Amino acid sequence: MTGPRPPATHPLWRPFELADLDQVAAVRIVRESSPPVVVVDPDPAWPAAYDAVARRLREALGERALAVEHVGSTAVPGLPAKPVIDVDLVVADPADEPAWLPDLEAAGFALRVREPDHEEHRMLRGSDPLRGLASNVHVFGPGAREPRRHVLFRDHLRSHEPDRRAYGEHKRRIADEHGFTDAMDYNNHKAWLVYDIYERAFAADPAHPHDPHPR
Repeated sequence: MTGPRPPATHPLWRPFELADLDQVAAVRIVRESSPPVVVVDPDPAWPAAYDAVARRLREALGERALAVEHVGSTAVPGLPAKPVIDVDLVVADPADEPAWLPDLEAAGFALRVREPDHEEHRMLRGSDPLRGLASNVHVFGPGAREPRRHVLFRDHLRSHEPDRRAYGEHKRRIADEHGFTDAMDYNNHKAWLVYDIYERAFAADPAHPHDPHPR
């Protein structure tokens, strides 16, 4: 007879780790100074700003835009955030940049990050001159886990007010206290709370049993 199966770990789980800021600097295409990180009150105009970015992406790529999602804090009603619209874009092969990048550059998006070792992630920066909002467009391929993690985190915050409130308060506090000029340094200072919220999101997912420490 076989014994009971050990608890499973959620397929989107990953261990806690901080970003290596030297490695982050190495994958940046453009080295540019950044304004201090500022966390602002939630703005009801953010969904419309996302719609404008998504429309530009789809017009530029047509059917090559396999999926477009509003992610990050501006996608969560009632959550304070940096005034930057985060978007996940899925294309057939991010590494095949000639197949999609020139058209996005023509539409006003500029490549800022290239990470072949991170699911072939690319990040492009866009701007909306009418609203004054920047956008970060994260490009992944169809099998990437990171976009699915982003959607799970977004949806959990949308439906769990205590985590949404704690996350917003923490972001405001560290932004005010540290005056970050590097967004990745800011991300590192909130990483432990992000990890804890992911743990609760995984545990609440009825489709997958979750044990963060499988034996």
